[in-house]
Amino acid sequence: MQLRISSSFVVKAVAAAALVGLADRLFWVGRGVGTTLGFFALAWIVATLALSPRVWRDRRSWIAAAGALLLAVPLLDAPGLLAWLLFWTSLTMAVLLPRAPGFDHAGRWVLRLILHGIASVVGPWQDMFRLRRPLGRNLPRQRILPLLPLPLLGGAVFLALFASANPVIGDALYRIGMPRVDDATLGRVLFWIVIATTVWATLRPRRIGLPAIAPRTGAPLTLPGVSTGSVLLALWTFNALFALQNGLDIAFLWSGAPLPEGVTLADYAHRGAYPLIATALLAGLFVLVALRPGSATAAVPAIRQLVVLWIAQNIFLVASSILRTIDYIEVYSLTGLRIAALIWMVLVALGLVLIVWRMLRGRSAGWLINANVAAALLVLTGCTMVDLGSVAAAWNIRHAREVGGKGAELDLCYLGSLGPSALTSLVTLELRPDLRPDFAERLAWVRHDVLIQTIDGQLGGDSTWRNGRRLREIRNMLAGRKLQAAPLRGPAGRDCDGALRPPPAPPEPAPQPENAPTASVAEQLVPRPALTNEAAQ
Repeated sequence: MQLRISSSFVVKAVAAAALVGLADRLFWVGRGVGTTLGFFALAWIVATLALSPRVWRDRRSWIAAAGALLLAVPLLDAPGLLAWLLFWTSLTMAVLLPRAPGFDHAGRWVLRLILHGIASVVGPWQDMFRLRRPLGRNLPRQRILPLLPLPLLGGAVFLALFASANPVIGDALYRIGMPRVDDATLGRVLFWIVIATTVWATLRPRRIGLPAIAPRTGAPLTLPGVSTGSVLLALWTFNALFALQNGLDIAFLWSGAPLPEGVTLADYAHRGAYPLIATALLAGLFVLVALRPGSATAAVPAIRQLVVLWIAQNIFLVASSILRTIDYIEVYSLTGLRIAALIWMVLVALGLVLIVWRMLRGRSAGWLINANVAAALLVLTGCTMVDLGSVAAAWNIRHAREVGGKGAELDLCYLGSLGPSALTSLVTLELRPDLRPDFAERLAWVRHDVLIQTIDGQLGGDSTWRNGRRLREIRNMLAGRKLQAAPLRGPAGRDCDGALRPPPAPPEPAPQPENAPTASVAEQLVPRPALTNEAAQ
C-alpha cells in the first residue's frame, strides 16, 4: 500500500508539529501540568476538527466532539487522569465514528478504542515508510525523497542515545555546533515523539474493522440444568433468602432495634456493605443468563413476576448497603473512596432496573450495554467537575468531634494527604476560636504545609484555576487577618498530623565481652604502682 503526499497530508504534518511545539512550551518549558492541559486539549480539538471533514458530515461525531469540548472544561479547571481519559475517548470516537458502519454497542467500541490505541503507536512510522509518491501531482517522481524521513529520524534518535551514553561522541557533536546531548535533551526528544504519536492518531486515524455480528438463527441456546422448573424453584428460594436478609436489615438497620450482644452498629454496617453489592451483581448476572429475551423461561408469567419481586428485593438490598456505608461514615469519616463506593452502589441499582426493563420489554443485549455505559459516562463526567476530596474534607470538618460534632476525631493525616483539596476547609476550621491549643497547633502545621504546597504549584507549572479560586477565597475569608505562623518543627520533627515526634532514645552502652578478664577485689581496691624506667627495663 502506498501513501500519496497530498496537501492535506502536509497540512496535518504541520499541525502535528505545531501541537508538539505547543506541548513543549506548555509542559516541558512550563515544568508542569495544570490548566495548560486544558489549553492544549482545546488546540488539539480545533486542529482535529478543522482537518477532519468527515466529522462535519456525521451527526454522531458532533455528539462526540461536543463531549470532548465539555470535558475540556475540567481540564482547564483542575486536570485529572479521569477527565483526560474521557476527553481522549470522546475525541477519538469523533474521528472514528464516520469510519464505522454504525454504532452497534459500547462493548465493541471499547474494543475499537483499544485496537486504535495499539495501531496508533506505529501509525506515524507506517506513514513515513509508505511514502512513495512525489510532493505534488505535477512534479516528477522522486525515489530518494521518500527514503529520507525514516533513516534521518531513526538515526537522529540513536545518535542522541549514543551521545548521551558516550561523552566522546557528545563532546564531538558539541564542538561542531550541535547542542549538548544529555539526559534532559534525550527526555525532551522522547517527549516530542510521544506527543506527535498521540496527536497523529486523531489527525490520521487508522481504520479499525471488526467482524459484523451475525444474526442469531435457530433455536435459543439452552444451558444445562436451566429449565422452567429449576428457574421457578430457584426464584422462590432466592426470594425467601433475600426476604430474610432484608427483614434483618429492616429490624436492625432501618428501625434502629438493638443489635445482639457483642455486635456494634459500625461492625454490622461495614461488614455487609460490599458483600451485599456482590450479591446484587450475582442476581443481575443470573437474570441475564437464565432469562434472556425470547427464552422459554422469560415467557412464563410466574417467572417474570418472581423476577420483578426478586430485583425489587435486590434494589432494597442496595439501598441497605448505601445506608450501611452512610452509618459507617458517620461513625468514622468520609473519604473520596467511600464517595465513589456510594456512587457505584447507585449505578448497581440502576443497572438492576435496566435488567428488568430489558426482560419486560424484550430489549437486546446491546441496548442494555449502551444504557449502562451511558449512565456510567454521565456519572463519571460529573465526577470530573467535582472535587471529591474537597467534599470529604468539608464533611469531616463539619462533623468532627473537635467542633462539637458527632463524628470521629479529625484525621489530620488524611486531610494533609488531600493537598489543596482540603485547604479551604482547614482554614475555615483554624479560624474557629474554640479549638484546644494543642489541636490548634497541630492544625496550623498541617494547614501551613498544604498552603505552601498550593502556592508552590500556582507559582510553577502546576497552576490551576481551581487552586487560584481557593487562594482568593482564603484571602476573602481572612479579610486582612493573618493565619497563625507555622509551629516550630521540633528537634525530631513532626508527624503527618502535626504532632511532635519524641526525641530519639539515647544509645545503649556497648556490651562487655563475655570472656574479658576481670580484676580481683584486692586489685580493684589497691592501685597498681606505676612502672619506673628501671623496672620497665
